[in-house]
Amino acid sequence: MKKVTKAVIPAAGLGTRVLPATKAMPKGMLPIVDKPAIQYLVEEAVRSGITDILIILGRNQSIIEDHFDRSPELEEKLAKPGKEKALEECLGIANMANIFFVRQKQTLGLGHAVNTAKAFTGDDPFVVIYGDDVIWGEDPVCAQLIRAYEEFGRPVAGVSAVPWEDVSRYCSLKTTPIHDNYFFVDDMIEKPKKGQEFSNYSILGRVLLTPQIYEILAHTKPGAGGEIQLTDAMAEYARTCGGMTAVEFTGKHYDMGNKLKVVEAQVELALQHPEIGEAFREYLKEFCKTL
Repeated sequence: MKKVTKAVIPAAGLGTRVLPATKAMPKGMLPIVDKPAIQYLVEEAVRSGITDILIILGRNQSIIEDHFDRSPELEEKLAKPGKEKALEECLGIANMANIFFVRQKQTLGLGHAVNTAKAFTGDDPFVVIYGDDVIWGEDPVCAQLIRAYEEFGRPVAGVSAVPWEDVSRYCSLKTTPIHDNYFFVDDMIEKPKKGQEFSNYSILGRVLLTPQIYEILAHTKPGAGGEIQLTDAMAEYARTCGGMTAVEFTGKHYDMGNKLKVVEAQVELALQHPEIGEAFREYLKEFCKTL
């Protein structure tokens, strides 16, 4: 079994749910305290042992490339006494991993985006980190999926139980318990209509796939929303290639395409921030007295 060292981050979405903030800025660059959302995704991958990361971009998203590049002018300004920590942080961003970029010329769905990664992943297993989904926790979700892959040797989906009324916004998996927080999956459906649900377990932002997915994506037709859905390809894999594993992951999930969840991420991660956490907590206490 090959070691999982590659990750793919599809980030070419237009961010229509969080307009007007994303009219001129990619949603991956929405800040959570002092980091853009996409940096949290890259850091999770690195903490999980990933060394090579492909970020899939759309038009007018070169700012993401710039963020993960060196900035000689800024570094020169920071190379002065008293700026050592800021310099270290900036250099660290550029040196976290081997980061590559490819452009998705048309936003035709998550399945279409993943298919652009074929040359990058080759014959290796790889993690897909959905660009909308920041998941914060001590145990990185990518690492949780990699452990499941090493145990069972099957593709893996990171799942969570969502309210039944929300299942139609995500996908629904047909699950059979294995042990602990592991399940066997032999079918799934994207954005099910009422009565089509298998369960209220939905994929929330993380999957680990093997190269066989490309053979299926090659003939996957547009599905929900008229897009090529990765879920449809995974459903065929689960039904015909021996199933998948689902991991009910630990960690707090934030949908960066949802305005309320963006604000929740800002507040909750600010409270945990080592520099401003305590001061922000006191501010909230005082502010709440005015409500």
